[in-house]
Amino acid sequence: MAQILAPSSQWQMRIAKNSAPACPMTAKMWSSLVLKQNKKGIAKSSAKFRVFALKSENSTINRMEDLLNLDLTPYTDKFIAEYIWIGGSGIDLRSKSRTISKPIEHPSELPKWNYDGSSTGQAPGEDSEVILYPQAIFKDPFRGGNNILVMCDTYTPQGEPIPTNKRHRAAEIFSNKKVIDEVPWFGIEQEYTLLQTNVKWPLGWPVGGYPGPQGPYYCGAGADKSFGRDISDAHYKACLYAGINISGTNGEVMPGQWEYQVGPSVGIDAGDHIWISRYILERITEQAGVVLSLDPKPIEGDWNGAGCHTNYSTKTMREEGGFEAIKKAILNLSLRHKEHISAYGEGNERRLTGKHETASIDTFSWGVANRGCSIRVGRETEKQGKGYLEDRRPASNMDPYVVTSLLAETTILYEPTLEAEALAAQKLSMNV
Repeated sequence: MAQILAPSSQWQMRIAKNSAPACPMTAKMWSSLVLKQNKKGIAKSSAKFRVFALKSENSTINRMEDLLNLDLTPYTDKFIAEYIWIGGSGIDLRSKSRTISKPIEHPSELPKWNYDGSSTGQAPGEDSEVILYPQAIFKDPFRGGNNILVMCDTYTPQGEPIPTNKRHRAAEIFSNKKVIDEVPWFGIEQEYTLLQTNVKWPLGWPVGGYPGPQGPYYCGAGADKSFGRDISDAHYKACLYAGINISGTNGEVMPGQWEYQVGPSVGIDAGDHIWISRYILERITEQAGVVLSLDPKPIEGDWNGAGCHTNYSTKTMREEGGFEAIKKAILNLSLRHKEHISAYGEGNERRLTGKHETASIDTFSWGVANRGCSIRVGRETEKQGKGYLEDRRPASNMDPYVVTSLLAETTILYEPTLEAEALAAQKLSMNV
């Protein structure tokens, strides 16, 4: 089983010790200020007004921070649960908060809830109620304390999954006995791009212009190479605190673009962890005043796109002689290439061009240590005769529930005919 990393205590929100005392603005202050303005002239008094207003603004900010950082634990057993779900576009995240009155240990102990589906593009106005089913719990790195983030999926009042609920189908696949016995592991590499708020242009790029060509930015350091590191680091720590199995992060090839990795995760956990990690990233970029983009090709031209490479293995692949199982899985994936491409993210055709470390969207290919293939196998896997494969086709905006469950379905449950297998093996020049 994949080892889940322990939450970090470094991200806990605590009451600021050095916060300035609250200083509300009273009517007496205002009248005193007006008198001073009348006596001392406009230029001098306006300067004093600016200083006073700045002090007042800082005091208000400090009071707000004090309230946001309040630790409720010593005063009440109640805590806040942030219910999170996927909206109507299939990529947008929505959330709302509610008070929970007693400690819980499992998502099933949380109450179901509802929301207005007509406002998220998931239900008509005349029958707009959509029901939230709590499915996974994480610690809340923003509120700290006993507060939690809750990943939910979505149903009609009659208990039927709505069309945008991809988790339901994924859970069915991962609960199949054949799939359970193979203990599928996933390691997902989530790439993303940070954009300047007003111009929607990558962070660190001159507005309306371009930086120097790609080369120095990948894993680079320095003010002229790395843009947004604080956001990446804050996200890393917040995910560890939340209990997400995040395993690393790095700057990417295109400036303003970053990647983090989640895994190894088993089965449905992979989707839950990626979605909550995306939610946390959305919240951090919101606080930083930066726009998060999961567009697979945010900038046209000679710039790398953004993917969500998915590393995958089964129990059989990880055991001695597993390389044969890996090759068999690649055969199956080649036979269902179109089905996978259609489910691997919107706009992926702009990214999968055969350039910038991608394979052509129209052609299935595989290779050892080849980042220009659909499926890459590592040198170490080939050497040891066991290990994992990397599916390089998914776009950065892919649904992890769809991608992970489709990989399991194609490689474990799908049974092509012997004739189809033979033709695929011949086409791929593969001996199985």
